[in-house]
Amino acid sequence: MASGSSDPERPTISSNGKRSGPSDDINGAQEPLLNGNRPSENYSTTAAILPFFFPALGGLLYGYDIGATSCATISIESATYSGVSWYDLSSVEIGLITSGSLYGALIGSVLAFNIADFLGRRRELILAALLYLVGALVTGLAPDLAVMIIGRFIFGIGIGLAMHAAPMYIAETAPSQIRGRLISLKEFFIVFGMVLGYTVGYFLVEVISGWRYMYIASSPLSVIMGIGMWWLPASPRWLLLRAIQGKGNLEELKQTAIRSLYRLRGRALGGSASQQVDEILVELSYVGEEKEITFQEIFRGKYLKALVIGTGLVLFQQITGQPSVLYYAATILQSAGFSAASDATRVSIYLGILKLIMTGVAVLVIDKVGRRPLLLGGVSGMIISLVLLGSYYDFLDDVPALAVVALLLYVGCYQLSFGPIGWLMISEIFPLRLRGRGLSIAVLVNFGANALVTFAFSPLKALMGAGNVFFMFGGIAVLSLLFIFFVVPETKGLSLEEIEAKCL
Repeated sequence: MASGSSDPERPTISSNGKRSGPSDDINGAQEPLLNGNRPSENYSTTAAILPFFFPALGGLLYGYDIGATSCATISIESATYSGVSWYDLSSVEIGLITSGSLYGALIGSVLAFNIADFLGRRRELILAALLYLVGALVTGLAPDLAVMIIGRFIFGIGIGLAMHAAPMYIAETAPSQIRGRLISLKEFFIVFGMVLGYTVGYFLVEVISGWRYMYIASSPLSVIMGIGMWWLPASPRWLLLRAIQGKGNLEELKQTAIRSLYRLRGRALGGSASQQVDEILVELSYVGEEKEITFQEIFRGKYLKALVIGTGLVLFQQITGQPSVLYYAATILQSAGFSAASDATRVSIYLGILKLIMTGVAVLVIDKVGRRPLLLGGVSGMIISLVLLGSYYDFLDDVPALAVVALLLYVGCYQLSFGPIGWLMISEIFPLRLRGRGLSIAVLVNFGANALVTFAFSPLKALMGAGNVFFMFGGIAVLSLLFIFFVVPETKGLSLEEIEAKCL
């Protein structure tokens, strides 16, 4: 790593930073950061759309894969509609098709830990789009099961990279006034992708070789994502991080960041781009971003606190039982007498629409209400719904309406809280030095916990019974509520640099 003396322009930053001692000029520059007097950021709503939309396509493709795969496994096991001779698959082989992308996502998260800060957010998303495209085509055109599983794995690596880089790019390029809304809207894209996958699968499940079309259908979206990310500029904050760490010519990186900011904010920015870049540089220097983070530093001080907050949220997001509740959705609705409940695909579509609606509500209010109130209220509702579900299976099985209400309450409260806010908080809580690696650890925990809950549910149900499993999830949700109340800070309306200075 280049030292400060190797770049003659480097002292321009360090002279405004913490190491050079206090001065009147420095205190004036730091005052907006410390006292929260920063003026609102000017931006064009039209210009803010595409820097959100193209990264968010990575989330939509992730959701689409979940929905399409649930239908593709039905298609590929059909002697009539699979179109292949190897349709007679064991439960293990079906499990590999279903979870192949999850294993790939775990590997993608590990890769992101090592390459994120080198590649940058934009190039990581371009790579993710390429892997999405290759994975979809290999899966859809697979001549046998082995090649299909390889395709699922490649697609999964794309998921891991996209779910790591997309929230970072959106968080680092969005105006602070609407950052929460935009990152929560990415969760809306994930849910919309699920509904789209279920819908496409519903129409293709009784078409010969329909599973091939389900997977190949995602290819145009990955091409659009790749072209869009190629067109978008690099994250200004990533460019400035490289500048203050001596990983390029300071003046060139600064000018590139200014041009990037103009493209991201539109004409409404006026002539303030240079001033905003200077403010970010001063703030990054003040909070100590000059050196690249070491592995040991990740587990110390403010970096450890950010890691606990981020990984804790995504861990509780999964181990409060979301995969298990959705697993039982069709059974619950069928017991209540809904004729459509016999069709798992239709049930998934209906629940997906509910998730879309509730995520939309979260998107509209998150920058007004704040993160903590939505988390505390939503998780409280989840606790009530899990207790009701446990009671239904253990004591009140003659009141199916209770289970339906509990199911809908759980899905709605999850989408108001953990669903969007988990991804939002991990994108904004990590300091810039740690953001690439910290977010990769959080994504790894997310996918790892998802796999754990998914695979442990059936053995736990056999050992404890469904009712006790839901009571157990309710107890874990109580712990998550305490974690949120005592550990998770409010970040509404703060810039990323202010979050680092005030919340960690």
